Amino acid sequence: MPEHRARDAASVDLGLAWTWEFDAPFIRAIAAKFQERGLSVQEITPANISSVTEDVLSRRRRLRAIFDRASDEDDSFHELADFMLREHRAAPGTPGRFLNPPDDSRRAADKATMHLEFISNGIHVPYTIILSPLSEEPVVSIQADRLENLGKPFVIKPANTTGGGIGVVLNARTIEEVMAQRKVHRGDKYLLQRRVVPVYLSESRAWFRVFFAFGDVRLCWWDDQTHVYEEVTGDEERWFGLDELRTSAKTIANVCGLDFFSTEFAQTGDGTFVSVDYVNELCDMRPKSIVPTGVPDSLLHWVATRMMLHLAQ
Repeated sequence: MPEHRARDAASVDLGLAWTWEFDAPFIRAIAAKFQERGLSVQEITPANISSVTEDVLSRRRRLRAIFDRASDEDDSFHELADFMLREHRAAPGTPGRFLNPPDDSRRAADKATMHLEFISNGIHVPYTIILSPLSEEPVVSIQADRLENLGKPFVIKPANTTGGGIGVVLNARTIEEVMAQRKVHRGDKYLLQRRVVPVYLSESRAWFRVFFAFGDVRLCWWDDQTHVYEEVTGDEERWFGLDELRTSAKTIANVCGLDFFSTEFAQTGDGTFVSVDYVNELCDMRPKSIVPTGVPDSLLHWVATRMMLHLAQ
């Protein structure tokens, strides 16, 4: 895989670890932004992970930073990721900087943990009952009044196994459904949540995907029914009073410690912005020009630019 404009054979400004074929446009956008600034990028894929790992561990090559979208899916990336994480923890902000460190990402992905953190930091969340893993507590009892407060239908979510909606039940009605779902991911906590129904702002459902990237925030309309994105314009942000979403995203960044993530909010009938999906630590960055439900292309390039400016400091 290509290395783009390295300053010298021993030092690379950013390692981009990736495995998913549909990440290619995002990776190319990042590489292009770095090239424009005269910064170097090393793509790290299954084809060259062994040689790159050997070079980095032997100090023949230095990665000043790494953006890892591979080690969660491919064990062959673990050795490099572990090494870079040790470098990052030993000297944050110096060579070895890890964007979205894996231990922070794992914590951010735990919806039960984030639920409690959000409450502590003033972020509105749906009424929720958190259940221990089946493997730890085979039998749980839920008080009738608490179950009643969920309303019907309600949502069942595993705390850690929900990427792309995996394992989420949106229209649950009975305790029997809850008990059946606990058996699907026996080692995971489960969240039972009241469904959030958004209002309409003009002709759009008030459901938002909010992106935080290296200190800055972008807002998108994200229809929870069609999954189609549109960027929120400056005029729309002012007309509908959406600045609270920016503030909330920065609060969430302080809570989770990640450099780049997305989060979802819906505005309810009383005007409250409720967090409906806490932290998406590994954003799907397929562009809208290729996939109808992809992110706006302008947003993809904005993230790439933010990353470049962050590491060019």
